[in-house]
Amino acid sequence: MGVGVARSLAVALTAATVPLAAGWSTAAADPVLDSGRVLASVAAPNGSKITKAEVYDEDSIIIWVYSASMDREIPVDVWRPADTSEPRPTLYLLNGAGGGEDGGTWRLQTDAISFLTAKNINVVSPLAGRFSYYTDWKNPDPVLGNNKWTTFISEELPPIMDAALGANGVNAIAGLSSSGTSVFSLATAKPGLFRGIAAYSGCAQTSDPIGQQFVRLTVETWGGGKTVNMWGPPDDPAWAANDPYLHAERLRGFELYVSNGNGLPGRYDNGDGPAMNGDAGNVANQVVVGGVIEAATNYCTQNLRDRLEELGIPATFNFRDSGTHSWGYWEDELKASWPVLARALQVEQG
Repeated sequence: MGVGVARSLAVALTAATVPLAAGWSTAAADPVLDSGRVLASVAAPNGSKITKAEVYDEDSIIIWVYSASMDREIPVDVWRPADTSEPRPTLYLLNGAGGGEDGGTWRLQTDAISFLTAKNINVVSPLAGRFSYYTDWKNPDPVLGNNKWTTFISEELPPIMDAALGANGVNAIAGLSSSGTSVFSLATAKPGLFRGIAAYSGCAQTSDPIGQQFVRLTVETWGGGKTVNMWGPPDDPAWAANDPYLHAERLRGFELYVSNGNGLPGRYDNGDGPAMNGDAGNVANQVVVGGVIEAATNYCTQNLRDRLEELGIPATFNFRDSGTHSWGYWEDELKASWPVLARALQVEQG
């Protein structure tokens, strides 16, 4: 998408709000303008809507979406296909524990933009949701706020993005680390919305003691929130309700790609690795902390593989013989998962 077209898009996005009819229709031309009619700024059935947009570069824009369920604006990083002459599918690409509110984003840590825009798909990546596990919380949290991410990603955002981007309604979802847990429940929350799932270094168990401890580490130790506000006390049924492993049968019919390292130092765990900058302290942290986390998610991922095999649900698993919980490996896994995602998105694998 050229800069001139992108700037026109940004103007159009801020011009008006066009209600979206029930049933979610999709716009039919790029990039959002049809004979001057504003198609980009639309409202979901519950009143969620685009409020503004800014051009980031010639390939992408940042769109702010007001979420009615959370009563707040969510910035969304949107990458456009190289060829916008016809409606394209959409990959929802989630960031990790920081929710994209920190520097840990696909945009800043990988070459995902150049890789995916060449595939002629839309990419939608929310830049919010830190330490929320992208789920609907029972109660607002004093530190992490009001989180209704299942509602946002499965109900509010897709109709808006389909209309705004002239998308064709074919979707897949991918995530890493904590969002590599969430993508399973998000994909099954609204049957038919997503056709494919890719999870990199996630823990698809949330309700057993090990899974609960991992969730608490993310939400409470790192995020400062309280899991009791998310899914209640440890014996609350919400923990099991959001456990992808327990509900693995719901994954039948999806294109699935799941990957994990084993926590041992690998090709990126040295001073020349991404973001290491030759700093021994950075390397030590990635090897020790990142190694422990990756070993833990490996345990969960092995269990998910075994469960899917028991159920006869086909999936592509990639267990690397090395590698920590870090971006170099996730960039590689995004590319390795592309054939699976391409099948789900119904596009060329090349």
